[in-house]
Amino acid sequence: MSNDAVRDRIEAELTGPLSAQGLDVEAVEVTPVAKRRMVRVAVDKDGGVTLDDVAEATREVSRVLDDSEVMGEHPYTLEVTSRGVDRPLTLPRHWRRNTERLVKVTTASGEVLTGRIVDCDDQAARLDVSGQQREVDYAEVSKAMVQVEFNRPEAKEA
Repeated sequence: MSNDAVRDRIEAELTGPLSAQGLDVEAVEVTPVAKRRMVRVAVDKDGGVTLDDVAEATREVSRVLDDSEVMGEHPYTLEVTSRGVDRPLTLPRHWRRNTERLVKVTTASGEVLTGRIVDCDDQAARLDVSGQQREVDYAEVSKAMVQVEFNRPEAKEA
């Protein structure tokens, strides 16, 4: 079975059990390393992932992989991690979870926008770009990444 097929099966088997923990499976990577496979699983949830969430997810992923036939007899090394800011925003939930964060967006037409996510829904995000509101349809985004801010302005008090 190819690594892509293994990855897809792992993701399918993990989605239900991790969803029961309130987690979304964001990415699964399977990489051959010598006679082993490295299995990396990135998870996320609304409000962010804590170390306790990662520990619980690691136990659950390990249990699921050990109980299933997906890895066959191949030994593997497991790594469970949070989504991280270096992953692109590709789904509406990624935009929602990063509301008030600074993002750099490249549109399908090549326009590059850097702005703060003000609001979003299932179709588009509204950005504050230098004081101007801009709506960006997800269908028009070719790439969007959260920008790391060392002096991030404090979120407004509710």
